[in-house]
Amino acid sequence: MICPKCKFEQEDENTECLKCGIIFGKYQQHYNSNLKTNTIIETNDPGIGVVDFIQSVFFSVKPEINPFFFCGRIIIVLVLLIWGWKFIFSPLENNYAGTCFLHLVNLPFHEAGHIIFRPFGKIITSLGGSLAQLLMPLTCLLVFLLKSKDTLGASVSLWWLGENFMDIAPYINDARDLTLPLLGGNTGHTSPYGFHDWEFILTELGWLHYDRILASIAHKTGIILMLISLVWAGYLLFKQYQNLDWK
Repeated sequence: MICPKCKFEQEDENTECLKCGIIFGKYQQHYNSNLKTNTIIETNDPGIGVVDFIQSVFFSVKPEINPFFFCGRIIIVLVLLIWGWKFIFSPLENNYAGTCFLHLVNLPFHEAGHIIFRPFGKIITSLGGSLAQLLMPLTCLLVFLLKSKDTLGASVSLWWLGENFMDIAPYINDARDLTLPLLGGNTGHTSPYGFHDWEFILTELGWLHYDRILASIAHKTGIILMLISLVWAGYLLFKQYQNLDWK
């Protein structure tokens, strides 16, 4: 069988394309329904319904998977699963995200964000650090999905995005307490007003009493994103296992 969309040749018994992910039955049904209305779909049309679009963008895998690379991917996902469980079950107040080495990876993006967003005013400059932490993994996710077509890499980027939400949450939670160590070893109590990003942001907006709520939202958002990323990665590994090339 040759896929009507991407022209990839595969076994006749396949119900969905191993390369682009379209479901043959739905494709043919959509094609036939459009024939009745005299609208012929070109076989290279990139859009064959929402389900097929989601399948091809988020769940596509290569038709032939190298077993050696597949084993490496399993190890990576297992590490993220075990490590992610530590993030998920650590209370917000413990600031686990702020004590692990990934915090040091996120920190340069945070500080760069203050510089990048400086032209947009003091509040956005302070907010820019946290925004940059989120934009970096989000950018990686979009590049993997839309440019590299690496869905597993995108799932790892989503895990990193969730981790960054968890990394930001204790900082928001500290807006009134001002006890977290900041860059340079100071705390919010020993630093001038404006040095602690979230104290400044929430005070200027009149939202300082919402710090616990906003921190909890950020933390829970991180948990949800991390769980989605792990389920996503697990499903992609299952599809890759089906396409292992043992030759």
